[in-house]
Amino acid sequence: MSKARIGFVGAGGIASAHLEALSKNQKVELTSVCDVVAASAHKAADQYGMQAYGDFDTMLDKEKLDVLFVCVPPFAHGDIEEKACAKGIHLFVEKPLGLDMDVIRKKAKIIRDAGIMSASGYVLRYLDTASKAREYLQDKTIGMVRAHYMTGFVTTPWWRDMAKSGGQLVEQTTHTVDMVRFLAGDISKVYSQMALRVMGDIENLNIPDVGTLSVVFESGAIGHVDTCFIQPDHRVAVEVQGRDFRVVLDGSTLTITEKDRTDTYKSETADIMFAQDSAFIDAVLTGDRSLILAPYDDALRTVEVTLAANQSAETGSPVLLGQ
Repeated sequence: MSKARIGFVGAGGIASAHLEALSKNQKVELTSVCDVVAASAHKAADQYGMQAYGDFDTMLDKEKLDVLFVCVPPFAHGDIEEKACAKGIHLFVEKPLGLDMDVIRKKAKIIRDAGIMSASGYVLRYLDTASKAREYLQDKTIGMVRAHYMTGFVTTPWWRDMAKSGGQLVEQTTHTVDMVRFLAGDISKVYSQMALRVMGDIENLNIPDVGTLSVVFESGAIGHVDTCFIQPDHRVAVEVQGRDFRVVLDGSTLTITEKDRTDTYKSETADIMFAQDSAFIDAVLTGDRSLILAPYDDALRTVEVTLAANQSAETGSPVLLGQ
C-alpha cells in the first residue's frame, strides 16, 4: 500500500493529539472516527475530513481500514482489539492497555496470532535523548534507579474513579514507569504505599493522590518511583545510577555525569507525537517491526508493574511479577 487508511475509536484529548500528528503525514489517509459522544466524533470528522460514527461495529463494517487507533479510557476497551484483529487491521492502542492483566494477556495473544503490527502510546521512548541514554546504559551495571512524576489534578470525570482509570499511577505515571523499564530493564518485584492525603475534598474522587513504589529489577538493581497530583507544576524525571556514573533524563533533557565530566544534551525531537506515529505508519507500510519502540507485548509489562503496585498498596505486601 502507498498510504495507510486510518480509523479512530475514541475522539477525546489524546485522539486529538494523534489526529494532529497524523494529518501532517503524507503517507496517511484519515478516513473515520467513532465515539460514544456524537459531538466529539463529528468535531474530529469535520476538522480532518473524516466520516463520523457513533457505533464501532458499524464503522468496522463500512470502512476499509489498514490501521485502527484505539484511544478510549482504560475501562472502555471491551472487545475492540479482538474485532480489529479479526479483520487484519493493524493496532495502535493508547496507554494504559486496560485494567485487568488476564484480559490484556488474552488480547496480546490474539494480536500475536493475527500477525498484525501493534504499538502503544509510550511516546517518551521516541525522544532522541531517551535513545541516547539507553545506548549509554547498555554495557553498564545499574545499581539504583530513582524516578518521579509530580503534577496537578486532572479534571476528567472518569480519571478520578479507581474502577475506571486505575488511579494516577496506572493512567498517567505509567509513562515514567515505562521509561524506567526502557532504561533499566524489566521489574521483578513491586512493593508500594499509596494514600489519599490532601485532595479528598474533590467530588467523587477515590484514587490515591500520593504514592511511592519500591521496585527490584530482574538484573538485581533496586529503585523507586514517586507519584502525586498535588503539585502546582509538572515535573518528571528518571535517574539511573551505577559505579561512577549517573544518567538523568529530566523531562526531555539528558545529563550524563561521570567522575571527571558532565555532558548535557537537549532533545532535538521537535514533535514527539509525530515521531511516534510516523514510525508506526512506516512499520505498517514497510513491514519493519523494529521501527516500533513500544509494541503491545512490551507495553503490557509496564501495565503489569502499575497494576501490581495497586495490588501491593491494597494488601500491604510485595508482589512478584509474572506469577
